[in-house]
Amino acid sequence: MYKNLILILCFFIISACGLTTTRPKVEMSYAQAAFLAAKEAKAEIHAPGLFRKAEIYYLKAKSAYRRKYFNKAKSYAVLCQKFSEQAEFEATKKLLLNQ
Repeated sequence: MYKNLILILCFFIISACGLTTTRPKVEMSYAQAAFLAAKEAKAEIHAPGLFRKAEIYYLKAKSAYRRKYFNKAKSYAVLCQKFSEQAEFEATKKLLLNQ
């Protein structure tokens, strides 16, 4: 009797942990949009260091998301967005100064 109760209680505790973590869909979407915008601005040519960091964090975010490490995926996506925006800004600035 008590064994079944303990098993049911353990099941609810374990399943509740999975329900508290939410998927970082918005952060992943923002990271993807920022990365594609940096790529479109030719940041890989004009700001290669920043673009490479953004690319690394983008790939790490996608990998962590696939493996269901949502907290890591969210932090990597935020970093990807940050570096993508910086790379896009630098690339745009260099293009405007060269015109």
